[in-house]
Amino acid sequence: MRPVVPYVTAALLFGLGTYGVLRRRNAVLVLMAVELMLNAVNLILVTADTTVRAALPHSGQVFALFVIVLAAAEIGVGLAIVLQLYRLRATVAVDEVPLTEPSVTVDADAREAR
Repeated sequence: MRPVVPYVTAALLFGLGTYGVLRRRNAVLVLMAVELMLNAVNLILVTADTTVRAALPHSGQVFALFVIVLAAAEIGVGLAIVLQLYRLRATVAVDEVPLTEPSVTVDADAREAR
């Protein structure tokens, strides 16, 4: 097998995932795009393992397994955050998520009471 085909496929998958992360507004679709990028990295790791004879046998496949475990953990945490965001805001649009806490103003009477 020529290693060019999997490398080009992985580059296309990674580019498609990058486009999805940058252009999508829905948080679930952003998570799916990140998974697509991680799968592209897995394809590169496995292809590099089969084409390059490394000092450690099957090291690319082991790294790919670690990436799969990392992706599973990322999806678990990411979906928990998305569900909590939906409960609080009734939307999962990434544009509408406030990144800073609202400023709290303290009255002069409240300061004197302390």
